[in-house]
Amino acid sequence: MRNRKLVWQIFPTFLVIALTALFAAGWFAARSFEEFYLKSVRSDLNVRGELALRDGRALLADGKLDELHALLDYFSQKTATRFTIVLPDGKVVADTREKPAAMNNHKDRPEIVAAFASGSGDSMRYSDTTKQRMLYVANAIEHDGRTIGVVRAAVPVTMVDEAIASVRNRFIAWGFLVALFTAGVSWLMARRITRPIEEMRTGAECFARGDLNYQLPLPESYELAGLATALNAMAAQLEDRIETILRQSSEQNAVLASMVEGVMAVDPREKIITMNSAAAGLLECSRERALGSNVRDFVLHPELRRFVSQAVTCDEPIQQDITLDAASVRVIQARGTALGERDERRGAVIVLNDVTNVRRLENLRRDFVANVSHELKTPITSIKGFVETLLDGALDQRADAERFLGIVGKQADRLAAIVEDLLSLAKIEQSEGASELDIHEADVREVVHAAIQSCQGLAKERQVAICFDATVSISAEIAPPLLEQAVFNLLDNAIKYSAADSDVTIAVERTASEVLVSVTDRGAGIEAEHLPRLFERFYRVDKARSRKLGGTGLGLAIVKHIVSAHRGRVVVDSKPGVGSTFTIHLPKPHSR
Repeated sequence: MRNRKLVWQIFPTFLVIALTALFAAGWFAARSFEEFYLKSVRSDLNVRGELALRDGRALLADGKLDELHALLDYFSQKTATRFTIVLPDGKVVADTREKPAAMNNHKDRPEIVAAFASGSGDSMRYSDTTKQRMLYVANAIEHDGRTIGVVRAAVPVTMVDEAIASVRNRFIAWGFLVALFTAGVSWLMARRITRPIEEMRTGAECFARGDLNYQLPLPESYELAGLATALNAMAAQLEDRIETILRQSSEQNAVLASMVEGVMAVDPREKIITMNSAAAGLLECSRERALGSNVRDFVLHPELRRFVSQAVTCDEPIQQDITLDAASVRVIQARGTALGERDERRGAVIVLNDVTNVRRLENLRRDFVANVSHELKTPITSIKGFVETLLDGALDQRADAERFLGIVGKQADRLAAIVEDLLSLAKIEQSEGASELDIHEADVREVVHAAIQSCQGLAKERQVAICFDATVSISAEIAPPLLEQAVFNLLDNAIKYSAADSDVTIAVERTASEVLVSVTDRGAGIEAEHLPRLFERFYRVDKARSRKLGGTGLGLAIVKHIVSAHRGRVVVDSKPGVGSTFTIHLPKPHSR
């Protein structure tokens, strides 16, 4: 509801009270005058009817209607009154304005009914005959102890209406003057009351703007003077306290803003009291909109909502890792501490720390250690088994010894390949993190030719043809040795997993913003469920076949890291039974 000034609340009240009393008195006077005047007219009509009754009773009893009519006409002309004679059956036998034969039966007229019942009656209504409002007074005609008819006298009440209208007009004129006077007095009274209050409101607004040095003037009223003194004292105290609060708030906000962890404080009803930007970012909400709102309205994850509720009621600090399922899975480490004692609980402070990368690195380290251990254990176990077999006497059997030593050599080569790939991967990651890669603009075609030369021996052995036709030089910002290794790894995989007498196609093309290097084979293809994890370390689609072909499980992981070091990406498109296409996306020169 819109607020109004106090003067406009007091002034209308005074004015309404005064005008209500004025109009009530005027209405009462007008009604009293109308009733008095009508009573006087009724009394006069009653006398006129009695006069007509005195001389007309005998004529009505003898049936001399013509003489009765003439008598009524005489009285009507002298008194300006309409006279009517009505028989007990309601028939009109004489009337000074209309012919009786043309008039309706009057038995149901209110004044006629009352006259037959009690001897007299009156009513005031609109007359269809005279087309105006009339006042009727009827008196019973008694003869020989019985009622032989009713004489009715009637006059228009136009004079009464004119008199009442005249009184009403004078009342309106005087009432308007009195209303103006009353409005002026009411306005002065209202202003006298509200002016000191407005001065105090102005002073309070100065206090609200921070001008606590403003001093309110002391009004003449004792009560308002005491209020002004109290406000001045309050302003002085507020100035000291606000300075302290602002200093503490500034220090607190500086600390919260500089924290990497998200900090959120809630009251006992789980409404958010404060929240730093880091917490708003973790919860993916607006800090300004969240303040003062309930946690349930902004925290969508049910497990985190339960943690906040538990932190408010728990006596000891609590800690929990919570996984948020958003656009990407995030792990939040939440620590909650209640504020105040159990009987006077003031809420809780929740500290949120995004440990997604930490947990991911821990999982990667754990998986990496497990995978490395597994990959190394297999050749080591094989080498150990065959060495023990040789020591147990197989060394004396030359054919078996040579076969066992050949297997030991292959397993040793496998160990060397795994170690070499691990060292290459570590070197690439180290160079990428330290920005030590020698990336410059070079011809991608030459890099692809070098990788093809390195794979020719394996291709001939596997009877696989390598198709590459690039007559146009296409440049990109690359580290040639690293990119050659990435293309070599893709070619090596494509040749190993292709059937004999098939072909592997390499293409280099340029788009509006990228340079693409694609390797396509006609092998067995890869199921869609394996594609998301294809570039993980030691991940194999067919573990038995991969080991049989001499793969270490690190080739595609090396490709991914090399391409990432070039600020590019590698994607795979594969269909079972059709083949696979691995595409390296490199940024064009000067497009970064």
